[in-house]
Amino acid sequence: MILAGGEGARLTVLSEKRAKPAVPFAGKFRIIDFTISNCVNSGLYTVAVLTQYRPHSLNEHIGIGKPWDLDRLRGGVRLLQPYQGRGEQNWYAGTADAILQNLNFLSENNADTALILSGDHIYKMDYGPMLDFHQQKGADLTIAVMPVPIEEAHRFGIMETNAEDEIVQFYEKPEEPPSNLASMGIYVFNGRILAQRLQKKGADDPRSDFGQHVVPAMLAAGDRVFSYPFTGYWVDVGTIDAYWKTSLELLESNPALDLYTDNWPIFTRSEERPPAKFGPQAQVVQSMVSNGCEVHGLVTNSILSPGVYISPGAVVRDSVIMNDSWVGPGAFVERVIIDKQVIIGFGAQVGHTQLTAPPPNELLPDKLNSGHTVIGKGAFIPDGTQIGTNVIVNSDRSEEDFPPNYVVDDGQTV
Repeated sequence: MILAGGEGARLTVLSEKRAKPAVPFAGKFRIIDFTISNCVNSGLYTVAVLTQYRPHSLNEHIGIGKPWDLDRLRGGVRLLQPYQGRGEQNWYAGTADAILQNLNFLSENNADTALILSGDHIYKMDYGPMLDFHQQKGADLTIAVMPVPIEEAHRFGIMETNAEDEIVQFYEKPEEPPSNLASMGIYVFNGRILAQRLQKKGADDPRSDFGQHVVPAMLAAGDRVFSYPFTGYWVDVGTIDAYWKTSLELLESNPALDLYTDNWPIFTRSEERPPAKFGPQAQVVQSMVSNGCEVHGLVTNSILSPGVYISPGAVVRDSVIMNDSWVGPGAFVERVIIDKQVIIGFGAQVGHTQLTAPPPNELLPDKLNSGHTVIGKGAFIPDGTQIGTNVIVNSDRSEEDFPPNYVVDDGQTV
């Protein structure tokens, strides 16, 4: 069961019109493609995707699951959304509440074991060894874990374990983490115990979130809760900085996440588009260029999704540009994330600053402060506009939304 209903507010305008798992990544993929591909590569073909926040693009992308070989009469993929009904059906109050409202999926499939995943992480993982570990330990719950930098540990569920990998203490996003062993949001539950623990909720004992409520309640009840160490690549791309950094790391000579191997392919729904085309003035250096792109300018250390057009004289550096965006002649783009169907006008400069330490975004200083600029879906950047760093241009902005002098200083929002 894949939890894919997250709003992803820390991605600012990138998740304004879509759920976080539906955000494009690495040119042709969506974030959720990695989790679904991990399932089918692990031989798991009975999959439920639980959606909630702006599910339309996610539903359209997954469809009946054909790209992942999940269009099956038995098993296959089901898209589950919250609904109003008699009883307690309502909007999902948290990760555990989402599973509680869909326990019938487990009973319909006679499931004695439930693998619960997040749909918004980038990683490759064979779930088979973790399922075997869970069975061998006779566990009621097994949580995949990995060490994280101690300065980042406050963002995660943190645990302490004994020599047998059994969890003895669990802290949900502690202000002062006692360790750096973090939950990856990957859970294997005994199906019967899962149902019992979720249904035991009460007014003074909520069970809406796994990390905050369910795991501590299971430890208090004496359930057998184990940690499963994971040593591979795993990243939560839930912030603008993490999304940009993780994207550009793919361009390194030997990236930690290799998308060019045949033994663990990442599947996705692809559009039929012509091959990428490079004009006589094109220069492309250390970049990913997807199908349907036309490049007539300079692209370096950047990722272009399908259908992007780079005009003659345009310069794109250290940027991520999503589907069907157009960069005009003489435009300059640096350290920018550009959503779909954006137009960058003639001679515009986006992401340029004179400051070594530009101020954070004035409206979202905690979300945009690392020197990136983000352009929302369908925005129109007028000819000659100058846009600094840590700037947000919201979706569907037009020429009338910009200042009269077409200058957007560092840290501003349009």
